Amino acid sequence: MSDSNEPSLITAVMNKAVVCVEPETPITAVIDTMRDKRYSCMVVARDNIPVGIITERDMVRILSEVLARKDASGEMSAGQCMSTPPIVVKESASLFEALVIARARGIRHLPVVNDRDELCGLITQSDMMRAHLILIEQQREEIEKLVNERTQELENANEKLRALSLEDGLLGIGNRRAMEVDLEHTHATAQRYKRPYSVALFDIDFFKRYNDHYGHLAGDQALIQASGFIQSRIRGADRLYRYGGEELLLLLPETPGEGALIMAERLVAGLADLHIPHDANPHRCITMSGGVGELRGEFSAAAGWRDIVLQADEALYQAKQSGRNRVTLAKPSHRDPAPAPHGAEEKKAR
Repeated sequence: MSDSNEPSLITAVMNKAVVCVEPETPITAVIDTMRDKRYSCMVVARDNIPVGIITERDMVRILSEVLARKDASGEMSAGQCMSTPPIVVKESASLFEALVIARARGIRHLPVVNDRDELCGLITQSDMMRAHLILIEQQREEIEKLVNERTQELENANEKLRALSLEDGLLGIGNRRAMEVDLEHTHATAQRYKRPYSVALFDIDFFKRYNDHYGHLAGDQALIQASGFIQSRIRGADRLYRYGGEELLLLLPETPGEGALIMAERLVAGLADLHIPHDANPHRCITMSGGVGELRGEFSAAAGWRDIVLQADEALYQAKQSGRNRVTLAKPSHRDPAPAPHGAEEKKAR
């Protein structure tokens, strides 16, 4: 996923002098090291491969557990206290990719690993934000230098600046580029640790009719309301992205298909219950349809994240064909993984 045009690789800003502890290390020794060295986290590794991480937040949780027991006896180990599996990034990743991953998961420390999954550094959210802002400022300065030059050159520089954005300008949720980075990292993590995840793809029903009837400005407001509703009802670990047009993609880590289906059905029913007027919809209000895909056994070895999105896309198409205002879970298939979601000719029916 790294863009060769992005010089800001993780290795340029990460801290390479990382102190690790083994899972068996007593937690008191970890706390002493963090206090004496003023570390905000400690990476737990075995044979130099990260298996967990202990942060200041984990220290608060551990203290709370000890106080609740009112018994400080019985030494705890680092392995008992660490957050696992650790969220890591490859040393070949770009700063943008690392920033998306940290932002999506709400974490402040990212261990950096090489192609053998061995620890080679650590990067913090502060490091990433500082470097990212410097990069944006560099792009801004470049744009200012081109103001008096040809219009096409100025537009190219503006495009570079827009590419640094993490959010969709209208909806305030993750954009397509950030979505692809998050999906690729989530998929790789799920395969590495044999964890499930699902993707729910939503589409506003009869949206073209809505725009034709109420106007495109009203259509924008409808999308804002729909995405805002979804964002208010999902879990903290779930991430919402604008997939394209009126389509929204919900990424549900650590969630098998059946659980994602229940969540998606609640969202579809909840949006209809808002009764946002839509006279061109048979339900007389705005509704949406959904399709759910999941990482499952038959795809786990060969599939990429695009195949999971394809499952959701095809399930969404089935929901549309079945009457809309509903959700369909992708059925198991033994065909080879497909390279990309189906074409625009099928989406015309939506």
